[in-house]
This record gives sequence, C-alpha cells and structure tokens, in this order.
Amino acid sequence: MVPPSPPAPRASDPAADKSLLQQVALGSGAAMREVYARCGARAFAVTLRLLPSRADAEEVLQEAFLEVWRRARDFDPARGGLEAWVATIARTRAIDRLRAQGTVARLAVGAAQQPPPASATPVAPDEAAALGEDRVRVRAALLRLPPEQREVVELAYFEGLSQREISERTGDPLGTVKTRARLGLEKLADLLGEGSDVTGD
Repeated sequence: MVPPSPPAPRASDPAADKSLLQQVALGSGAAMREVYARCGARAFAVTLRLLPSRADAEEVLQEAFLEVWRRARDFDPARGGLEAWVATIARTRAIDRLRAQGTVARLAVGAAQQPPPASATPVAPDEAAALGEDRVRVRAALLRLPPEQREVVELAYFEGLSQREISERTGDPLGTVKTRARLGLEKLADLLGEGSDVTGD
C-alpha cells in the first residue's frame, strides 16, 4: 500500500460519510478505495510524525486501514468527520507500536486518556442479515486469494495481528509478510468491487 498524495480539500458531509462507511462494512472495494484516497494522506502524516522510520509508518498505515475495514460499522458522524476518525485510528495504532517498542510511554499514557474515535451502535435485524451476507462474500473472496496471501489477510483481519506479529506467528520475514498483505488486500478489494457473485466460479 503506497501512501497517497494529499487530495484536494473537501467539505465533510456526515450523511455521505456514514453511507460510505456502510458500503465499506458491506464489503465494497470501491468504497474502501475512496476512504483510502480521502484519508490516506492525513493518516500517513500522523504515523510518519509519530514513528521513527518511514517503513514503520507505512506498515502502521496498512494496519490502520485494516482496522477501518473491520470497524466500519462503528463510525458515528456525530463524534466527528471521517478524516478525523481514520486519523485517530492511525494515531492509536502508531502509539501502540511505540508502546510496544518501549520508547514513548508518555505518549502512550496520553493516548489512553483520549476518548475512542467512535462508539459501537446496535445492529438492526436487517443490518445483521446484511452483515451475515457480507461475511459470506468476504470469506468467498478470501478463498480466491493465493494461500500465502490469504493466511496473512486472515490473521490481520480476523485475529487483529500486526504484521510483525504475523511474521512471528508464521516464521516468514517481515518484508515477505508486508508484500503478501499488500497484494492480498489489493486482490481482495478488486474481488469485492467486481459487483458480481464472488461465490461463483
């Protein structure tokens, strides 16, 4: 995942932001790409400012957008705009990395005192049904990935592991894990964005 160039400034529309994240929650690759195009530059600037190396910043950026994908249904526009929500997730991920490295305990404590970027909301029955269908589509798309890419994406998406943790779990070099994650996410976005039944042959 290559950090994007800053997009042209645009006014935030809460209703449109909510609708966009709902599409992401339902597995829309196009919607996820739009979120990345809008929010990636700001999120990357946050990680780059906090982390000691560009490589760490790029890795944490990928982890942040995986979390955006997992938590898309949690987005609440009443708590703030889309760009701020994504930037907060990126900041929290970056501070988590710093905490793990044991270099900035002061920042970690400060982050713990901040409110979460959004609160979870109850899922209505029709949304629950859609979520179930979404899980089927995601699982079907995952089965079409090469096995090594699927393993990395599943460990990140379903178990919430960082790329370093995946490297430790699988025994693969960190660089290999990063490449597989990038290729797997790109392929998955394409499959989910096809607009066709990914469960078919």
